[in-house]
Amino acid sequence: MVSWFQKNLQKSMLAVSVLLLAGSVNVNAEVAAPVVPKGKGEQCVEPTGEMRKNHMEMLKHQRDETMHNGIRTKKHALKECISCHVQADDKGQVARFGEDGHFCSSCHNYAGVNVDCFQCHADRPQELIGKGHKIKPHHTANFNDASVNKEALQALSKVSK
Repeated sequence: MVSWFQKNLQKSMLAVSVLLLAGSVNVNAEVAAPVVPKGKGEQCVEPTGEMRKNHMEMLKHQRDETMHNGIRTKKHALKECISCHVQADDKGQVARFGEDGHFCSSCHNYAGVNVDCFQCHADRPQELIGKGHKIKPHHTANFNDASVNKEALQALSKVSK
């Protein structure tokens, strides 16, 4: 039978071993930073550090001003961010939200942050849709560029009556 002293000694030795092993791991290992596509403008509407830290608060404030007070401005509007920051690459491809090449996804994928903006909002500029750029298919329906299936609309209209 193992005495109380032996049991605690074993646990203590195990804890010390784990700490020693953990100390041998390089905690200063370099982690590659996300590659963030550059916007088309000379500078953003706010300093880069401010945008990285507070962009969500600015977008939420803009949303509240628009939805609750009817005030629409362009300075911190998501549509304006997308128009500047989401551009076609050298091959004419436009990254979709969720892909690392998309401006928003480049950091959000890296940080493991989920956003729901693009369940309703367009994930690329309106001017790039249908202008000869190769838009990659996306996993969610975007009704702005989907063809209308008249039979499906008729079936839905019958169900809703």
